[in-house]
Amino acid sequence: MFSSGHAGAVFFDVDGTLVPGTSSSVFLAGFLGHRAELAEAEDAYAAGVLDNRQVSELDAAGWAGVPEQRVSGWLADLPLVAGIAETVTWCRRSGLVPVLATLAWSPVGNYLAHHFGFHSFSGPRLEVVDGRFTGRVARHFDEYDKRDFALAQARELRLAPDACGAVGDSRSDLPLFAHVGVSVAFNASPGARAVATASVDDSDLRSVLPVLSRLVASAR
Repeated sequence: MFSSGHAGAVFFDVDGTLVPGTSSSVFLAGFLGHRAELAEAEDAYAAGVLDNRQVSELDAAGWAGVPEQRVSGWLADLPLVAGIAETVTWCRRSGLVPVLATLAWSPVGNYLAHHFGFHSFSGPRLEVVDGRFTGRVARHFDEYDKRDFALAQARELRLAPDACGAVGDSRSDLPLFAHVGVSVAFNASPGARAVATASVDDSDLRSVLPVLSRLVASAR
């Protein structure tokens, strides 16, 4: 059923994984004036008290009236873990397609995909009218959508799920971890560590490469 010129694919989370110790939404909320409120809501999501829809709607309201073009300037200062570019290069040289599977807003995924060379990205969308954000969510996207996006990407690439890997850190990664061949809990929560193939704690993303190498070995 599956036949591909690739050895596999790797799905990378953004918030808490590529963006260490926080989320891209909380970082951007610092420019929008609702950072503390959003950080509290994201903690409630991690604890299972709020769902992703509730958090997204709270965050989106703070974007009302902001010009769409302003975001790329803010993202230039987004805190990122070391080694992203090198990890993407290693994946491509090893026959693994690097993909962003994330709940971060689509401008974040678009920025990171363009900057580092990820194949594609997922995420919710903010509504935009006449070049400005309206404060409403155009498309919701939760942890199950994230899993479904990744599996759809695998099908598009003609890869079996067990030829794919995922690197993440928290609740939003659990459904995807359950379907891939290799999962890496990177600087992760106890819940993510409990179900992952391996756990890695480091300030450099390249530390996950020995685990991802299993995908390359199994494809030979």
